[in-house]
Amino acid sequence: MFPIYKKELQSFFYTPFAYAMAMLFMLLFSLSFSTGIAKLDSSNTWAFSFTEMFYSVILYFIFLLPILTMRTFAEERKNGTEVLLMTSPVSTAKIVIAKFLANITVYLFMLAGTIIFPIITAMKGEVVVSQLICAYIGIFCWGAMYIALGMLISSFTESPIIAAIIGEVIMFALLFVDDIANTAFISQYPKLRSAIYAFAAQPRFAYFSEGFIRLSDLVFFASAIIVLLIWTYISIEKRRWNRGVS
Repeated sequence: MFPIYKKELQSFFYTPFAYAMAMLFMLLFSLSFSTGIAKLDSSNTWAFSFTEMFYSVILYFIFLLPILTMRTFAEERKNGTEVLLMTSPVSTAKIVIAKFLANITVYLFMLAGTIIFPIITAMKGEVVVSQLICAYIGIFCWGAMYIALGMLISSFTESPIIAAIIGEVIMFALLFVDDIANTAFISQYPKLRSAIYAFAAQPRFAYFSEGFIRLSDLVFFASAIIVLLIWTYISIEKRRWNRGVS
């Protein structure tokens, strides 16, 4: 499994891809930070919360994560290297996990650069550390779930571009699951509303960004990640058997 993980990381960090992604994200995060600071009063002390910023980050990642995950399996198929991967002695489960961990590593690399902003804020004003830690845990869980989703989408197509576009659409649509559950029509049916609301990730992330960690939210994200990875495993394993590879 480690050789595949290492190969994936090399494909990210031995090319400008990971650095370009990190730079683009840092640019977007910097703009949010500057906008948040601009809303403060003219006093010398910053009274700044990262809650609103991390909410904005979700929109950035909906744009960036499909680009990160689009190559996971689609590019292997497009370049014809999927056969080599399928015929390797490594099990499908280990292939999926290795690629997932590689994407998570790049994701953490992108997040690591944002630590400079709480440091700058702390030098000039005050940072609620507990809230900040919860927000980072929340954005990590949220991102890990969407990375697993992006990998699943990538396993369905041989075009990275199509995988990215479909990922963008689905991830953006998922932002409105809680809004759909709260519409007047759905609200007439409490059981249906509860069923739809159970799949809403946005309200769960809101608790993290406000400084709260609930076990139910951790279980939700962990369960979603596991289910999506299992579906990815099934998708790849099906292709493996269709190729007659044991």
